[in-house]
Amino acid sequence: MPVDHYENFPVASILLPAPLREPVAAIYAFARSADDFADEGSRTAAERTRLLDGYQAELDAIAAGRGTAHPIFRRLRPVIAAHGLPLQLFRDLLDAFSQDVSKTRYATYAELLDYCRRSADPVGRLLLHLFRAATPQNLSRSDCVCSALQLINHWQDVAIDWGKPRLYLPQEDLDRFGVTHAQIAAARCDDRWRALMRFEVERARDLMREGAPLGRELPGRIGLEIRVIVAGGLRILDKIEAVNYDIFRRRPVLTAWDWPLLLARAL
Repeated sequence: MPVDHYENFPVASILLPAPLREPVAAIYAFARSADDFADEGSRTAAERTRLLDGYQAELDAIAAGRGTAHPIFRRLRPVIAAHGLPLQLFRDLLDAFSQDVSKTRYATYAELLDYCRRSADPVGRLLLHLFRAATPQNLSRSDCVCSALQLINHWQDVAIDWGKPRLYLPQEDLDRFGVTHAQIAAARCDDRWRALMRFEVERARDLMREGAPLGRELPGRIGLEIRVIVAGGLRILDKIEAVNYDIFRRRPVLTAWDWPLLLARAL
């Protein structure tokens, strides 16, 4: 789709072993296009759901051994077969994207983490299967990293998501810090907002640090890639703090100047 996406983290980067770059790119093409069905353009909710259901049908065809003419799945099918990738992880991603079509608010942090479990964690798990490193401990740490990355993306994108309209900040946290929907709509960054965002930033940072040992456990380029990704997530949190949590007027992003620093930290 002709959509220009900002990405915090490299996709199929040169840090990965060459044989894994095409499998990673195939998985990304699936996830990116499905996410676009839920988020981009001016489609109706029914049209978005129909497109996502079409992807579910393609996964059903793979499970049943039937062929496909869809370019995304013609690329993805041999990757799934060669690496024994669990189809349920792809289904979880589609389930999360379908949820984005109909659900715009989250009552609790636990509810939001359940969304992250399906919208972000499957990507890390798929990568571990590609790396032949899907041990219970690695999967648990990967889930922490991926959920943290998803939370970080939510925090830097509050203003963008509000316009969709969607809000990932849990209602229980808004109530705790006295932040209202009207305040978010007005893009008002006061002491209450800063206290809320300080709390969310620290929670995401703690979760990222819990998963960070994964980058030291995995060998070579794979471990280095993960360490760069972890460093990138933590860098975004630093930037949210640097703008005094006013993400309404300045969305913190990684720039070309950040990557040498991230690589140095990863090394």
